[in-house]
Amino acid sequence: MGNEFLQLESEIIKVIKTVFDPEIPVNVYDLGLIYEINVEEDNKVRIVMTLTSPNCPVAESLPEEVHEKVTAIEGVKSVDLNLTFDPPWTKDMLSEEALLELGLL
Repeated sequence: MGNEFLQLESEIIKVIKTVFDPEIPVNVYDLGLIYEINVEEDNKVRIVMTLTSPNCPVAESLPEEVHEKVTAIEGVKSVDLNLTFDPPWTKDMLSEEALLELGLL
């Protein structure tokens, strides 16, 4: 993977960290809701993400916000965002930052 791909992936992560689940004061990246970020040739981005539960009240708005913010990054040609519940999200997917923020460490 070229350096420009790594830079773009880093920028994508930075932008995704500005998207917060309204029920939990932690961004979706540190919550562990982003399963995969792939920067493909021609700067096409593929993201696989989940929600804390299938009945999550923000089931539509969170993926839309991630899609919009990543699409707005300079250099990104397109974003293919897939929502999955396999494997289901668990608290084990929280980053150390999220655990600290939630007082679980």
